[in-house]
Amino acid sequence: MQTTTLFRNRFVQSILLAGLFAQIGIWVRNFSILLYVMEITKGDSFAVSMISVAEFGPIFLFSFLGGALADRWRPKNTMIWCDILSAISIFLVLPALLLGGWRAVFLALLFSATLSQFSQPAGMKLFKIHVPNEHLQAGMSLYQTMFAIFMILGPILGTFVYQSFGIQISIVVMGAAFLLSALSLLLLPRDVESQKEKTESTLRQDMTAGIRYVLSKRILTLLGVCFLLAGLAVGLIQPLGIFLVTERLELPKEYLQWLLTASGIGMILGGGLAMAVSKKIKPAMMLVLGMSLSTICTVCIVLTKELWLILPIQLLNGLFLPFIQIGINTMILQNTESEVVGRVNGILTPLFTGAMVLTMSLSGMLKQLWFLEVLYYLSALLFLAGVLVIVPLTRSSTTQSKQEAQATSTN
Repeated sequence: MQTTTLFRNRFVQSILLAGLFAQIGIWVRNFSILLYVMEITKGDSFAVSMISVAEFGPIFLFSFLGGALADRWRPKNTMIWCDILSAISIFLVLPALLLGGWRAVFLALLFSATLSQFSQPAGMKLFKIHVPNEHLQAGMSLYQTMFAIFMILGPILGTFVYQSFGIQISIVVMGAAFLLSALSLLLLPRDVESQKEKTESTLRQDMTAGIRYVLSKRILTLLGVCFLLAGLAVGLIQPLGIFLVTERLELPKEYLQWLLTASGIGMILGGGLAMAVSKKIKPAMMLVLGMSLSTICTVCIVLTKELWLILPIQLLNGLFLPFIQIGINTMILQNTESEVVGRVNGILTPLFTGAMVLTMSLSGMLKQLWFLEVLYYLSALLFLAGVLVIVPLTRSSTTQSKQEAQATSTN
């Protein structure tokens, strides 16, 4: 019944359709540019590493600014213009490529990734405005399931488009996908003028107020710490899968695809499971479950040397990984006023990504100093620390639920 109600929501229909086109554009963009740069530079490691810089750099530089502006600007218009400008920046690469300026693809990637830092918090703000509070968790589950599906299909799609048609047609597909996303967003309900538009506060004052808001609310501060620990844990073992296959399992490196496939299938099923249980499990408990299972699975992965045992563990780990993202995003939306959703999201999101990139950059060096098992155990300890941080929130949410039930029965 809840899923049917969600699908009837005009906002959910539009945002899912727009997200579908945007994901096609993003994955074709990321893999086409990666394969093109690998081909044109004959595998130059510096050029390839600059792709990651162009993808992740804007998160650190513009996420908070994008969140603050999302609270000032009208979110629907913000998302539409971000998609349109992304398409324009991508189409402008075509003349440069025809003239031999292949490095222009970096600028297109950088500009498009920067615009995502303005569009994403605007989308979160729209979720807060248009989805009823009791449906937020199910709505986020549905949204995250789509992302999980593209974790598997995205690389396949991006590789197919580039290898079949080349970089120029790939660019046309990217630009068209972003334009279709913008057209889908036109179906969203009309933006309502916010109080922020009527105030005369400066952008700097808004950003300072956003930081104070997060620090003033215990639940948001704890979520920030949890996000940080989860990012450190994920980033530490993210690049080590290949060594798990070659050293621990003593198998050819090509077997890594089966571990990733098992995890991806688990993420798809996990998004559906989260949506199914969203009415029965509070987001704080969902977050604890996700972090706890990640702790256990991370330890179990390095306790076995058999592929047939690791594959179901990877599946189970992927199954509960969406619980972490959905739990945190739902708690942010439920505990944040709509006027500051953009800024809160802009503050907390870089904590996860920044921590993940930090440990990803260190994991290779640490692998040379320590055994593989030590890094996995350290990652498990970070997940466990995140569980301990968030457990107090499950108690407070339980108390709040009892109070709401008593109030309902009294009425």
